[in-house]
Amino acid sequence: MTAPSGGCVIRVHWVQGSDRLRAVCHCSAEREFDDPVEMWEWLLSHPVGHAT
Repeated sequence: MTAPSGGCVIRVHWVQGSDRLRAVCHCSAEREFDDPVEMWEWLLSHPVGHAT
């Protein structure tokens, strides 16, 4: 997999009070994950599964 290029910003937020992570792609798609590996695979596979 290759990371998005062109100065794109992706964000990962810890969901307070839980063990979940909220990923925000540079295309503004958001999704919550329990597994950090699955989260990074989703972020780096843009635009697959990134309906905004």
